[in-house]
Amino acid sequence: MIPNRMRLNLTNASIVLALLVVGGLQFFGKGGSTVAAQEKVVVGQPDVGAHPEVKERLFELRTYTAAEGKLDALHKRFREHTNDLFKKHGMTIIGFWTPAEEPRSKNTLIYILAYPDREAREKSWKEFQADPDWQKAKAESEKDGPLLAHPPESVYMNPTDYSPIK
Repeated sequence: MIPNRMRLNLTNASIVLALLVVGGLQFFGKGGSTVAAQEKVVVGQPDVGAHPEVKERLFELRTYTAAEGKLDALHKRFREHTNDLFKKHGMTIIGFWTPAEEPRSKNTLIYILAYPDREAREKSWKEFQADPDWQKAKAESEKDGPLLAHPPESVYMNPTDYSPIK
């Protein structure tokens, strides 16, 4: 049996697929040329095929369901604290999204992080959780109650050989 936090339901899968397709089209569409798009891949998202020295990363899709009325406070915590702490602890932020339609648009935050590998992921999260700045930000943001309705859902993902993001 797969634990609840590891399940990716069809709705989440559809959201992620749509986001990655749209994001990929926007990513490559703005370059204006194949060369510009390739340069963006090298700088922003390493292209393993063109650059064999770049290893594939481990990606983590995280879905948060905010407690009733707490989504704005969750956004604020990420905006003002969490993002900087993720970077401090070696996590690469790929992006953040909210569903475009109700009812999930009112309480759901979805994001993707990348790590060099599983060991790096575990080390980063251990250090993040122990960071006094995180503990302070979490305590202050939850003084009026928890921001999450239940623990986050995580799905670990490996890029396919044809993925533009590695």
